[in-house]
Amino acid sequence: MSIRDRYAPSPTGLQHIGGVRTALFNYLYARAQNGKFILRLEDTDRTRYDAAYVANLYDTFAWLNFSWDEGPDIGGEYKPYIQSERTELYKKYAEELLAKGQAYSCFCSPERLDMVRKEREASHASETGYDRYCRGIDPKEAAQRAKTEPCTIRLKIPLGATTRFSDTLLGDIEWKNDDVNPDPVLLKSDGFPTYHLANIVDDHLMKITHVLRAQEWLSSTPLHVILYKAFGWEPPAFCHLPMVMGQDGKKLSKRHGATSIDEFRKNGYLPDALINYIALLGASYEEGKEIYTLAELAERFSLDKLNKAPAIFDYKKLEWYNALYIRMMDDNKLAQAALPFAINMNLFGNGAPNDKQKNMFAQAMPLVKERAVFLSEIPQKLTYLFSEPPVPAPEEFIPKKSTLEAAIKLLTLGRELLREMAHLDDAGAEELVKVKAESEQVKLGDLLMPLRVAITGARVSPPLFGSVRLLGAESCETRIDRALEKLRG
Repeated sequence: MSIRDRYAPSPTGLQHIGGVRTALFNYLYARAQNGKFILRLEDTDRTRYDAAYVANLYDTFAWLNFSWDEGPDIGGEYKPYIQSERTELYKKYAEELLAKGQAYSCFCSPERLDMVRKEREASHASETGYDRYCRGIDPKEAAQRAKTEPCTIRLKIPLGATTRFSDTLLGDIEWKNDDVNPDPVLLKSDGFPTYHLANIVDDHLMKITHVLRAQEWLSSTPLHVILYKAFGWEPPAFCHLPMVMGQDGKKLSKRHGATSIDEFRKNGYLPDALINYIALLGASYEEGKEIYTLAELAERFSLDKLNKAPAIFDYKKLEWYNALYIRMMDDNKLAQAALPFAINMNLFGNGAPNDKQKNMFAQAMPLVKERAVFLSEIPQKLTYLFSEPPVPAPEEFIPKKSTLEAAIKLLTLGRELLREMAHLDDAGAEELVKVKAESEQVKLGDLLMPLRVAITGARVSPPLFGSVRLLGAESCETRIDRALEKLRG
């Protein structure tokens, strides 16, 4: 059997962690089984639909750098892959169920349905939803009325029966039909299908063999199985993925922090780090291994390695992954990834950098990559390279348990070393300063600290020796002279 699975989002919101995890698991399973991964847009909810969410979907997966084998943008054997372009199909299949006696026309007005809902709520009725008022109408009478009256088409749920299905992760499941949504609408009065009808028809016609989706859809599965049986079709294999929870054990949401992929992207996360971490939410791959490429994940992914328990989203762990991926990046690629953040904060003045600035930015990556957690941090750490920082207050230059006079002397001594220091590697520069400190009988740290403050504008900064090499001795001397002038008053 050729494996075919799908990601079928509704374009009613931004792509978020849970949705992308579902898409990723479907992608990985298809790749692991040499199957096909399909994208289908389930856009039947026209009240919440927005073209901006469709654009966000394509942009998100282009950034994450994994895609589908068939979909709205690339086509495929079973196109169209957008449900709003398939409405005639759904109407045809809804009418087929009518003809088979598996569905019926409902003429209840929105006002009547609202009244029934309120009455049941007021009486604390055990069964909620529709009261099957139109279920007993003679089919011939219903067909005549449907010619002139607005109506919906409802599924006729078999009463008193039990629906059984098997889930790859959760095992065999039984569900009493009396607990299923009572006779749900399949086709709305405007001719648009509901999610349930469109989903089942499309999965069948597109020959979907496996449905991997979040466990929040588990309660809809009995209804879907009933629909498959009503049509006489074989259901796909179901696998309801573990939920993604926050640290408090509740479903991951904005109250826990960023959840949309856009937010992670804007905060300076790398796509490879995000994919690596998301792939581990509810799945295991190889003992003792934490870093995987997308290809390695696809090689190792298996449904029998999924966990039943909910996955806990740990922001600190994701930050650890992001920092690790930043350290692993080639300097030029890291600079390219961080450049939009630098331009956005006007690191180079207004607009894009010139060639000299761009080259310095790339050369500065070794200074910051070891301690950076987010791409957005990198330009902030390098502002002193592209604009001369203000001279800090005098007390910032003074080593612990020392004096202003001592700080002036130490800074003067440090200035004498700059010409030679600018042409040495880190080890050579450190040895140069160490010899000077010993000859002057001062601590190495005390000699370096005022120098750092004068050149970078802060006590804590990227490595000093690398900064001196990038800025050059002349620029550093200018900054030190300004600092000495301020310190001397």
